[in-house]
Amino acid sequence: MTSNTHAVPPGSQASAPPGPWREFWTTFSANRGAVIGLVTIVVLLLVALFAPWIAPHAPNETNAAAFLKPPAWQEGGSWTYLLGTDAIGRDILSRLMHGARLSLSIGVAVVALSVVVGVVLGLVAGFFRGALEIAIMRMMDIILTMPSLLMAIVIVAILGPGLVNAMLAVAIVVLPHYVRITRATVIAEVSRDYVTAARVSGASTLRLMFREVLPNCSAPLIVQASLGVSTAILDAAALGFIGLGAQPPSPEWGTMLADAREFVLRAWWVVTFPGLAILAAVLAFNLLGDGLRDALDPKLKR
Repeated sequence: MTSNTHAVPPGSQASAPPGPWREFWTTFSANRGAVIGLVTIVVLLLVALFAPWIAPHAPNETNAAAFLKPPAWQEGGSWTYLLGTDAIGRDILSRLMHGARLSLSIGVAVVALSVVVGVVLGLVAGFFRGALEIAIMRMMDIILTMPSLLMAIVIVAILGPGLVNAMLAVAIVVLPHYVRITRATVIAEVSRDYVTAARVSGASTLRLMFREVLPNCSAPLIVQASLGVSTAILDAAALGFIGLGAQPPSPEWGTMLADAREFVLRAWWVVTFPGLAILAAVLAFNLLGDGLRDALDPKLKR
């Protein structure tokens, strides 16, 4: 009795299709800018996490003998203060390291608050159409009519200057983006077969919102959140620069720029290095967001 099964020669078997994570990483890693942004963010996070141990000085430690000392490679500089000192003898490198902890915390906290509130409002607007949807979306349109920084300044002026109020103001400013993205995705998803099947099987509205529809809205929200961190860092630095955000002697990057602006012509380093830190962080999150968009959006995959 002969067998109908035939041995398959080695190497002739079709390779298994890549998993979703492998496919995501392949697409993401093909974008060099996104990889650079990811590496920069990881470095900033490590610096922020270990700032108390790797910073050469305390962030608010002053030295009366080292006012406006230039960087180490410039004439008159010292390797004790690698990036120089500010007007009251504080080490700029140490303040930048501790400022990374503060600025990144602001960005993450603002985005987390905006995403949570925005997702809830977007789900409500997408599921419960009618007067409730109109009220939510018109409120978001009102927020979007004003320039973001001006709106944040108005909110902080009402609440009072301070880091917490500045974070709350920036969170309100960026909130409409998450509400609109969530609502648009929900409207597109509720008409699909899996939602209809879940509804017929007796799933409650909360289950439909958070267990069925929300996971399919995650891709655009992740992209917007990564881009939102850069916006939050930039707006928080702007508020700190005009005195409405973090207050001195806090080593927040915007506050460092505000303290150094009167010395810009005779001590370039006190303005340049905090500005470069803001630039690096904002650019890194923007590059990461672009890479995530290309990797998570199937229409953009090549």
